[in-house]
Amino acid sequence: MVTLENVSKFYYNKGIVATGFTKVNLELKMGEFVVITGESGSGKSTLLNVISGLDSYEEGEMYVNGQETSHYTEKDFEDYRRKYVANIFQSFNLVNSYTVYQNVELVLLLNGYKKKDIKAKVLDMIDQVGLAEFKNTKVSKLSGGQKQRVAIARAMIKETPIIVADEPTGNLDTASAKEVIQILKRVAKDRLVVVVTHNIEQVEEVATRMVKMHDGKIVENRVMKEVIEEPKVEESRYHKFCLTNQFRLGFRNTFNLISKFCLLFVVFFFLSSAVLAEYSSFQMSEEKNKSEGFHWLFKDVSEKRVILNKKDRSPFTQEEFAKLESLENVDYVVEDDVLTDSYVTARKGDMGFSASIGTAEHFSGELDYGRMPENENEAVLQIEEDNFFVTDRLEDLTLEPFSLSFGGKELGEIIFVGIKTYPLKISSNNVIYFSKERIREIRKSSNQQYSQVRIFLNGQYERYSIAPSDKVKPGTVTVDDSLKYQFKNMKIKNQPCMIFLENVYYKEELNLTIGNTFTKDNYKKAVGAEKYELCSGRVFLNTDDYNSLYDKPSYQAGIYVKDPEKMDETLQELENMGIHAKRASDFAIQTNNIQEIIIRILKVVVTIILLIVLFFISYLIVYIILKSRQIYYTTLRMLGATYKNVRRILAIELFTNASISYAVLMAFLRPTQAGVIPLSVIANLVEYLSIIEYLGMYLILVAISYLISRRFSRKLFKKTAIATYSEEV
Repeated sequence: MVTLENVSKFYYNKGIVATGFTKVNLELKMGEFVVITGESGSGKSTLLNVISGLDSYEEGEMYVNGQETSHYTEKDFEDYRRKYVANIFQSFNLVNSYTVYQNVELVLLLNGYKKKDIKAKVLDMIDQVGLAEFKNTKVSKLSGGQKQRVAIARAMIKETPIIVADEPTGNLDTASAKEVIQILKRVAKDRLVVVVTHNIEQVEEVATRMVKMHDGKIVENRVMKEVIEEPKVEESRYHKFCLTNQFRLGFRNTFNLISKFCLLFVVFFFLSSAVLAEYSSFQMSEEKNKSEGFHWLFKDVSEKRVILNKKDRSPFTQEEFAKLESLENVDYVVEDDVLTDSYVTARKGDMGFSASIGTAEHFSGELDYGRMPENENEAVLQIEEDNFFVTDRLEDLTLEPFSLSFGGKELGEIIFVGIKTYPLKISSNNVIYFSKERIREIRKSSNQQYSQVRIFLNGQYERYSIAPSDKVKPGTVTVDDSLKYQFKNMKIKNQPCMIFLENVYYKEELNLTIGNTFTKDNYKKAVGAEKYELCSGRVFLNTDDYNSLYDKPSYQAGIYVKDPEKMDETLQELENMGIHAKRASDFAIQTNNIQEIIIRILKVVVTIILLIVLFFISYLIVYIILKSRQIYYTTLRMLGATYKNVRRILAIELFTNASISYAVLMAFLRPTQAGVIPLSVIANLVEYLSIIEYLGMYLILVAISYLISRRFSRKLFKKTAIATYSEEV
């Protein structure tokens, strides 16, 4: 059956060569009960591993049924083990999380038996080894003798012509050891049984041949009983490892260890959550830019906004505002539309933020805290619900006034008497809703910010700025005393000073005279400035004269329509009123050409990078988790499972776990999107995911499960079966 001619086994480790055994010649026949004995390190277990195909050899030739094996690849040895060899290990190599029935059944599943052919066969074999009452007991709860009987049953049910046993009684008491030997004796009638043991007394009565090894060589090969007739060699019957059995083992492995299942569940749940969150963020940006676009000046370019100015360039009157509000499709009118695209800054101590400008009368919804404004210095603040001002410092936000500035100019103080929170969205922002009186002050600052001022003095335009001062008399200006050298005879007082202001909406002209001058000695008295440096390059006007330049009615108004589909009709009505109207969306630079392309490129690049990073992170974590299961998969390999078998079982296990985690994620996201679970941030992200994205993520999980199983299985099969197993024991 098995013949060895001058077979040698060597081990190579970091340049050092160690001998397992050398020049072994041995012939083993069917029906024999061969005992290999010797002291520890003599090479007996190594010889057994070579005979069983768990390990390779480097020299000589081993014949199986007359066929040479020196050319065998690892795949050939896997086929050899499936057809000819069943192993009984000293450490049992059972699956502790499986029952007795499942451990014995495992061999038949790997050999492609159908379910209907398995049950009776397994139960009969369990009964033969005296474990019928323990068939549904997990192996981890059995004694050592019972475990070894399970291992024998697993080997016998394979029905191979060769059974090899490495120290099968080494971990057993005397009674259990005797039972095991008797079972092996019964098997040896029509098979070749090779047993490695150091306890000759236990097997001496049943042995047909005694092989003794010393220092890697056979020093004795004694025939104890003559085998009269060698039984016919029949290969073990096996079929292709069918898909049904693959799924059965994969599903079983998914749930047999709860701790492993939970760890893998967390990994796949995190992986899918991270990718979906990243992708939906980009989708949110892309969708927003598709619908709104962007513009460097107009911050709000939504399809409902219409920007208005009169064809005759005159300001709007209150009567005209009332008429605009009466139009059927108008939701509300913004009197100072130019402020819609501006921001103010509120600051108090270490607290500060920017916000858009709104009018209190246009505030909609319910306040989360406080009341509506009643005085000019009061306002309502709309702010993110997760902002730490709201969550941790609400009292600081509402008890004391904030200093307000616009375009770098101070606008006095404001007190927030009402708070409205909103969920975080890209399209949302902080808004301060002011009274009409305060809006007027901000409008003045806006006119100042967007206006160009020129000063005509002594026949030429001077590059000076203007500033208000209550110290200056109406109709006059106060200038730097050094300007007198530009005038004839240095007579500067009562000279004309013309101030021209121009912006996109109006022009203004003031004809004033120089009433006074200031020097370093009298600047405080002359203009009221705190520092002389603040006076340099400035012409000071009376405060009323200064305000007359900027305190103007609104030249740019705006409306928000109820239904964008009726926009053309509304625009025609405005045209008939002598109003030039422009959709805000017309100013948007469509992102199809610019920003959308950038977002799409970023979405693809970042998603790919994230997937690669998460794959390797996930693989590392999953590898650590599966490392604890490496003995299990190596045992499958020893029982005859091929690389494809192991890979598919593992892929199904990971796929099942990934599917469950993804299903739980979906079960969480759907009620969140519907508002059943109050997590607005997540709900906003989910809005931008379609069934295609969900399906794509699931396919990614399937692919990752396959890739991880492939990489892990490849590592299992890089070395011989016994070498891989030895690394883990």
